[in-house]
Amino acid sequence: MRVLAVSPHLDDAAFSVGGTLAALADAGHEVTVLTCFTATVPNPAGFALACQLDKGLGPDVDYLALRRAEDAAAMAVLGATPVHLGLLEAPHRGYTSAPDLFAGVHPGDDVWRSVAEELTRQDADLWLAPQALGGHVDHLQVLRAVAGLDRPVLWWRDSPYVLRDPAAVPGPDLPAGLAQVRLPQDLERRGEACARYATQLGFQFGGATQMRAALAGLPEVLLGGARARAVVAGAADGAAR
Repeated sequence: MRVLAVSPHLDDAAFSVGGTLAALADAGHEVTVLTCFTATVPNPAGFALACQLDKGLGPDVDYLALRRAEDAAAMAVLGATPVHLGLLEAPHRGYTSAPDLFAGVHPGDDVWRSVAEELTRQDADLWLAPQALGGHVDHLQVLRAVAGLDRPVLWWRDSPYVLRDPAAVPGPDLPAGLAQVRLPQDLERRGEACARYATQLGFQFGGATQMRAALAGLPEVLLGGARARAVVAGAADGAAR
């Protein structure tokens, strides 16, 4: 089975469903993680520059190149193939502060259309994508793009946002009629993969030890519509034969 996880940023899939992806790869499925917002922008300024300075990285560091390398290392741990679309993150699309990232999509920010166009070129039997818990604008854009493609999708709970607010609600484009889907998970491998995102651990969790502790008690809960549930059931039935 070909599995495609659509990740907004270079860590979201690993933080949210890394254990599931590792287990799928171990079961012999072809797992790809496609990350949308990965483009390097030379000479960042303003909030975009602040996003790397607050992680202890100087202005001359190619922040996204560093993050792409971290992602490649994490995917090697999970047994997944990384693909980077090269679209611009929100700080390079006119979002000017951390609160602005969670205050709703700006009028005229139609990057979801570019995401959707790129995704039409992808072919997979089963898709995974974020519910946009927490309301980050990049997650909302990916949710909107994937939801509009009519694919068999399993929707993940966005981590670390669900850790900060277990009652967080999904983005408005999440389809109706979803039910929980249970898949095997290798949560130890998830921790090993997430540790590769060294630039993010202090900012998101307080460090590698805190990350492992926070994620240790977080099962990966996936929601799927009828088509996705049928794909999962078919794969499980085939494996049992």
